[in-house]
Amino acid sequence: MSLAHIPLVDLSHGGPMPQLGLGTWPLDDDEAEGAVLAAFEVGYRHIDTAVKYGNETGIGRAVALGGLERDELFITTKLDGEFQGDDRAVVGLEGSLRRLGLDYVDLLLIHWPLPARGAFVSTWQTFERLLADGLTRAIGVSNFTPGHLATLAAETSVVPAVNQVQLSPYTPRWAEREYAVAHDILVQSYSPIGAGGELLHADQVQELAGKHHRTPAQIVLRWHVQQGLAPVPKSADPTRIASNAQVFDFELDSDDMAELATLDRGPAAGTDPDVTGH
Repeated sequence: MSLAHIPLVDLSHGGPMPQLGLGTWPLDDDEAEGAVLAAFEVGYRHIDTAVKYGNETGIGRAVALGGLERDELFITTKLDGEFQGDDRAVVGLEGSLRRLGLDYVDLLLIHWPLPARGAFVSTWQTFERLLADGLTRAIGVSNFTPGHLATLAAETSVVPAVNQVQLSPYTPRWAEREYAVAHDILVQSYSPIGAGGELLHADQVQELAGKHHRTPAQIVLRWHVQQGLAPVPKSADPTRIASNAQVFDFELDSDDMAELATLDRGPAAGTDPDVTGH
């Protein structure tokens, strides 16, 4: 199969970033190694992981075996609540770099805001120092609401380059996206094709797959990229990994987008960052 053409998107700092990446939760080290190598073969260069996923070592093995130059790759990892506050992110990132076999990551994210702890601002200040020290090329957040982002904006100096949130036609995250546009933050979509296959079996998605002679997953991923979102679909299957990247050579028309808009279930369909996380 020919290599996918995955365009680059600009970040407010540290970019550019391939618009589509490979998600790796909940793959273990061996599964992640195989999936990443398969992704490299078909043109992926953007890999998304996290300390909590427990697969950074496997991804590091794939990076070492993949034969690609470091500047061709875009590697994202996330630090969870264990590394919030009191400069704990320094040790957290050191561990990630050791497991990944890298000198720096391209994007470092706070995995969850955990507002009840009151530590995400101090954690972000540590992230700013890690950025200045060159241990990460960009810093961002995951699962942050506009309220959490406004708190960061009031108390810190670097605007997150990325906010990675659970996002799909079921849960389009309008408030997060509106805030992001106003503050030059790229919205990255995890679980972009839903979970459990329900979204892919929706009548609207199935009808558009037939209309465009595409897979249901390609229809949904096209919905993301056409709106400037950056999805990171997870798969360990080489055929699906390759198929998921073939979304840049067709377009959904306005009627198609309107049809997919009817799937919106509102914010209750997704996670609540004020009560969820680790």
